[in-house]
Amino acid sequence: MTKMNGPLRVGIGGPVGAGKTSLTAALARSLSKRFSVGVITNDIYTQEDAEALMRQQILPQDRIIGVETGGCPHTAIREDASINLAAVAELEKRHPEIEIVMIESGGDNLSATFSPELADLTVYVIDVAAGEEIPRKGGPALTKSDILVINKTDLAPYVGASLEVMRRDASAQRGDKPFFFAQIKNDKGTAEIEAYLLELAGV
Repeated sequence: MTKMNGPLRVGIGGPVGAGKTSLTAALARSLSKRFSVGVITNDIYTQEDAEALMRQQILPQDRIIGVETGGCPHTAIREDASINLAAVAELEKRHPEIEIVMIESGGDNLSATFSPELADLTVYVIDVAAGEEIPRKGGPALTKSDILVINKTDLAPYVGASLEVMRRDASAQRGDKPFFFAQIKNDKGTAEIEAYLLELAGV
């Protein structure tokens, strides 16, 4: 990957428990085989997600930075992204060759979007267990993200959710923008998400 304006920055957002950390881990594990990768995680009061990635030994510890945002998590990725931009700069300082930085937001709602100053590409994760009506509700994160991931499809029968309804509503809300059904914990759908992400990045 050619570095012209620093590393490719991929924002990964979604509600609490949707599977953001699992997707971040899966992508980091796979992409690090071909690229120099770093991860920044955002939590309100802890560095729990960063510590989880370190425990899984997804990447060396010096390639993972945990940011404690305090207050409202979307502020640190949108209105005032300085704390995350500083973390990106720190990763570049530690690893001048770094090519991809994934920035996982704290859990937030359907209106939480990344500042274009912070993220080049955005992935938004929702999960089937939150209800089949989630795609229908829209919101800028769901409609404008570069990739939408509908995670935990295996839970649909247990929560009375129709994947066909979710497919229809996601298509209606997103138009030509892609979405992927996935079971990230079971490694289903992650390869397709990664491939499309790299296609968008022009790699």
